Amino acid sequence: MSRNLMLENLTKRYGTLTAVDQVNLEIEEGEFICFLGPSGCGKTTVLRMITGFETVTEGKVLFDGKVINHLIPQKREFGIVFQSYALFPNMTVEENIAFGLKMRKINQQTIARRVDEMLDLVGLRDWRKLLPAQLSGGQQQRVALVRALAPDPQVLLLDEPLSALDAKIRVRLRAEVKRLQQELKKTMIYVTHDQEEALSIADRVVVMEKGQFRQVGKPIDIYKCPNSDFVADFVGTSNFFKGLRTDDRVRTEQWEFKVAQSGSSHRERVALAIRPEKIEVFRPGEPTHHLVLSNLIPGRIDVVTFLGAAIRLVVNMNGEEVISDVIEKAFEQRGFKQGDDILLYFPPEGFLVYPEKEGVA
Repeated sequence: MSRNLMLENLTKRYGTLTAVDQVNLEIEEGEFICFLGPSGCGKTTVLRMITGFETVTEGKVLFDGKVINHLIPQKREFGIVFQSYALFPNMTVEENIAFGLKMRKINQQTIARRVDEMLDLVGLRDWRKLLPAQLSGGQQQRVALVRALAPDPQVLLLDEPLSALDAKIRVRLRAEVKRLQQELKKTMIYVTHDQEEALSIADRVVVMEKGQFRQVGKPIDIYKCPNSDFVADFVGTSNFFKGLRTDDRVRTEQWEFKVAQSGSSHRERVALAIRPEKIEVFRPGEPTHHLVLSNLIPGRIDVVTFLGAAIRLVVNMNGEEVISDVIEKAFEQRGFKQGDDILLYFPPEGFLVYPEKEGVA
């Protein structure tokens, strides 16, 4: 029987403040889940309720079919890695890794073998006799990771474990975390506010806002099919327009766009979202007869930003800023530059349509 972890109507209140509001989720054994959301959305509170460091106000945490709300953290068979590495400064690398095993009264021979396994797993065998202060930040985080893995926990929970590291090391270490997870087939729950991190390592992403799960799904589905304007805005980059939809037409203050998602014949307020890579760029005079002409809008390139594989254009469309991403090769071939007059094409199928809410850009 697989050892699934379940959250049922999980709620946490602090007086009149509801930090987590009746969330539900089933995490399968061996799955890599990322909780993603802005600061203060409740993601760390969910993690702390799973580990037992935070009491549950309402609802249940179930593991292997049993309610574990009442169990203290030490009895939950879960490992946890914090943002601050929390290594013992007066212990060597190998002593830090062995600490949890010694607390469990495991014999010395087994501890020595397990410490060697963990050091090999993250390539730190030559650093075993060093103190944490003699290691780089990335090495310290590797030690914290295998120290949590050494007792072979059923579930490993990671609370923004890489956020204190610089960008390059973070990218390398998140690949290592994913490799370890796949190699060990370990259930991992990872909290982050970094969307790129979540999308690159998770099997499923849980997008949180104001204590609620707004969308749960595979990274590609979260990015391609965000189910709300909040998710479209928070995960990746989107351009937004507000307007009135009638059938397959949306009238904004300045333009009328054709959209693939047809609505009712009665006018309804909607927010349109479109990803920068969906917007096509043309020079005036290039053939555009095959396009929906109402979706072809003149503009001027105000800013050109190099992103590596893509070039980001900030385009002024009669006072409204729109972001379009062009593949670097196409950008070079067509010789776009700051100040150029261009035409932006918004394909009808590129638009996502949502009921309009206050506060959306």
